Amino acid sequence: MKKESESVKHYSTAIVAAKQVVNDRYCKLALEATLVAARARPGQFVMLYLPSQYGPMLPRPFSIFAVERDKGSITLLFETRGRGTALAAGLDAGQDLKLLGPLGSYFPEPQPGALLLAGGLGIAPLAFLAKSTTVPITLVYAVQKADHLACQPEDLSRPGLKLLLATEDGSAGFKGSAINLLSNQLEQASALYSCGPRKMLSKAASAAAKAGVQCFISLEERMACGVGACLGCAVKTGQGYKRVCSDGPVFQAGEVILNGKT
Repeated sequence: MKKESESVKHYSTAIVAAKQVVNDRYCKLALEATLVAARARPGQFVMLYLPSQYGPMLPRPFSIFAVERDKGSITLLFETRGRGTALAAGLDAGQDLKLLGPLGSYFPEPQPGALLLAGGLGIAPLAFLAKSTTVPITLVYAVQKADHLACQPEDLSRPGLKLLLATEDGSAGFKGSAINLLSNQLEQASALYSCGPRKMLSKAASAAAKAGVQCFISLEERMACGVGACLGCAVKTGQGYKRVCSDGPVFQAGEVILNGKT
């Protein structure tokens, strides 16, 4: 697990190449961002500075969903749920944007047999991870119901990737929680990589510990600066508080206190 602090952080200009409204919840934004595309690693994110009719705004963090290095482009996948993401969803092709990145730590290279567990929008960094390697791995993607999928199976497919869908209402794939489906896969896994709601991460980390499987998690937190200056994204760990933006967002599961207990 690497830290972006080992390298230089970059401000750059990006151009909106394309926008795709996935459904009434999610949106994809493709950006021409050569510097970020050349350096980005799965698990990292960018801080996007959005033009606003409301006046100056803090930048917004977005996980990197996909990278096309040969084209110098990155794709961001996000849920439209606030002023910043609504502005991002309203961008038009050709618009210039300022961004900072890539930022944060990134996932270690998966070994054959790795298990990836994504809950909801947690699919964004794990899709990037799944497509960044050619080794055989399993990706478990869990949502409440089929129309909450942030991307479709065809967006994730590649040779050697086994995709398992789980929905709580049974409208797609396995009926039940991500943890129910995970329990059938974990003992054979070389490692577990997970991103999603905190409750899911806590259960996944506990299951991995019981199975003796190394577990890496990516945390989703609100951020204001992205570089560790404001301390707004601090989380409790066994060694005190750490900043998700600069010490993470990828951590070994045992580092972070996920369930509120010391």
